Amino acid sequence: MTDYGQPPRFGFFLEPRADAPLIETAREAERRGLDLIGIQDHPYQRRFVDTFALMGTLLGRTERIGVFPDVANLPLRPPAVLAKTMASLDILSGGRVDLGLGAGSFWDAIEAYGGPRRTTGQARAALAEAIHIIRRLWGGERGIRFDGEHYRLAGAQSGPLPTRPIGIWLGVYGPKALELTGRVADGWVPSSPYLPPDVLLDRHKIIDAAAQAAGREPSAVRRVYNVSGQIGPSTGFLSGPVDQWVEELTELAVGYGMDTFVFAGNVRDLPVYAEEIAPAVREQVTQERS
Repeated sequence: MTDYGQPPRFGFFLEPRADAPLIETAREAERRGLDLIGIQDHPYQRRFVDTFALMGTLLGRTERIGVFPDVANLPLRPPAVLAKTMASLDILSGGRVDLGLGAGSFWDAIEAYGGPRRTTGQARAALAEAIHIIRRLWGGERGIRFDGEHYRLAGAQSGPLPTRPIGIWLGVYGPKALELTGRVADGWVPSSPYLPPDVLLDRHKIIDAAAQAAGREPSAVRRVYNVSGQIGPSTGFLSGPVDQWVEELTELAVGYGMDTFVFAGNVRDLPVYAEEIAPAVREQVTQERS
């Protein structure tokens, strides 16, 4: 059993379809009390609007809710420009963004859009370089130089600087990428269809060992879980009535170490998730911990 003691948070996973009521959905999520919105990033998907354009629009049309790319497609987002974009969104929104970041997948589509095709090892190395570059550009340095295998800076200037430390949350699954998460990242963002609860604890151990080896507390790494399922008469993990959702999310928080739950379900279930499930889980987690 694993519990890092973080207060539970709740969000909605927004598919950026051009024909969907994206602004209205985000405003509803905020109105109903959710904490954040995660937006998947697939620039090559012809039915999707651009994730970062959407983030800026949603931040301008909301007042409180946080927004993050879930997760940004690094091979198509140069890290220096990504750092500038995130710092700009942070300033313009009053500090309501974090950076979900992925090493890349769907390589045929990435290559079709002009991006590089990378092996698993290359993608992981590029991710590590990108984190280093982004942090330096958020740090106020002048004349930054970096000569890596995948990225290069030749006298880059920081600025403007974010208003707060922007979290970098990695959407990764392999052991070496999880070690990278523990060493340098602020959060981890797996998805329940790809990583079910029965393997979460083993993955936490990898992150925690790497964090401790780097002199960090494992609790400093947020654990953000994209949870897919249905609320209603269906059966199965995260598929059932409200009481089942409350029980399973509570167990994920106090027994499986996850602290943030981004609902990747039908938008029609958003009201129930936000107004019935989320408050009940918060209350139950508090009771369990006491």
